[in-house]
Amino acid sequence: MSGNAVKLYLWLQFATHWSGPKRGWVETDFEYMARGNGWSPKTLQRAIKELGGIRHLKVKTGKPDAAPRTPKKIVAEPVVTLPVYTKDDKVATRKAYGDALKALGALHDVVATDAEVSNSTHADEFRNAYPERFFEMWIAEQQMVATAVGLSVRGYKPFASTFAAFFSRAYDFIRMAGISQANIRLVGSHAGTEIGQDGPSQMALEDLAAMRAIHSSTVLYPCDPNQTAKLTRVMADTFGIVYMRTTRGAYPTIYGPNEVFKVGGSKVLRQSPKDKVTLIGAGVTLHSCLAAADQLAAKKISARVIDLYSVKPVDLKTLREAAKVTKRFVIVEDHYPEGGIGAAVMEALAAEGTPRIAHLGVKGLPTSGKPEELMNAAGISAKHIVAAATKLIQTR
Repeated sequence: MSGNAVKLYLWLQFATHWSGPKRGWVETDFEYMARGNGWSPKTLQRAIKELGGIRHLKVKTGKPDAAPRTPKKIVAEPVVTLPVYTKDDKVATRKAYGDALKALGALHDVVATDAEVSNSTHADEFRNAYPERFFEMWIAEQQMVATAVGLSVRGYKPFASTFAAFFSRAYDFIRMAGISQANIRLVGSHAGTEIGQDGPSQMALEDLAAMRAIHSSTVLYPCDPNQTAKLTRVMADTFGIVYMRTTRGAYPTIYGPNEVFKVGGSKVLRQSPKDKVTLIGAGVTLHSCLAAADQLAAKKISARVIDLYSVKPVDLKTLREAAKVTKRFVIVEDHYPEGGIGAAVMEALAAEGTPRIAHLGVKGLPTSGKPEELMNAAGISAKHIVAAATKLIQTR
């Protein structure tokens, strides 16, 4: 194919998208192309011939029904029985996601796709139970997101999962999905320094910021298996780009199976009228906040603990109440300081006088090591929370 034919082909691809189908663009834009490139009529005709000539696409449409259609029989939605975990269970939230996704398979419009890590995200549980509704996209995160968008257009409820860090490869697709008002659910596992020995290349430390910035997005970060299962169910019925961050390690079960969670909500796990400081975490750092609250209590310092599991939108009402009582926040996250949980809280309260805040996040480039070592090195462990809270209270 000659260079002129290639130029004409590429230009017409642009013209088709730009002009739309209503302009009658074929002849008009051929002539415009010729004039713009200084081509003679013969040069233009040679390029058109190389591309196969001018062709007009005709689409046959069906005739309208002669009689009204019989209304579809209303069928009751299948019952979804979510997994239940006891207080003694230590279950990784990624595993609880897999359990819950399998349970959601009872809904015939739920489909799942993964990027060759389903044995780690635990999407393989859905794959094994419903192979006809599972799509393996291999190491092609862009196409995984594109496939999820296509499935949503066809009326399905797609869940797409991979390591949280790898969604960065598909960020343009996610951004455009938001602009297109697509209806997809994304689940990123193995986030933060908590993944330990895998090292910084695998640590998602910017995913919350990236997903919060997407138009129409919802961002969730559960801390235990019962919460994860309930939020997975909520995701199925939430419109837009819904992102959930899950953790690699297994942590204690905090919530009972009857606890209710909603988009835009939070949970206050410790509180009293004598609270001096509010500790805010989500996911893995919520467990650190609870440990820090116990250590502060031993020092006769009462601390309020908020599980900000809905990172976008945040529970402004609960934050306002906490700010009014304690006037001091310690926000801790396994994420870079920019754009994560701390930013979400400060943005929410900026218009009404932000309380005094100590923000603990991952400020340097992590190395490789045991999860507790890395969280301690990053300054987001319980002892760092205690030190930050104590300093805030002592400073006038």
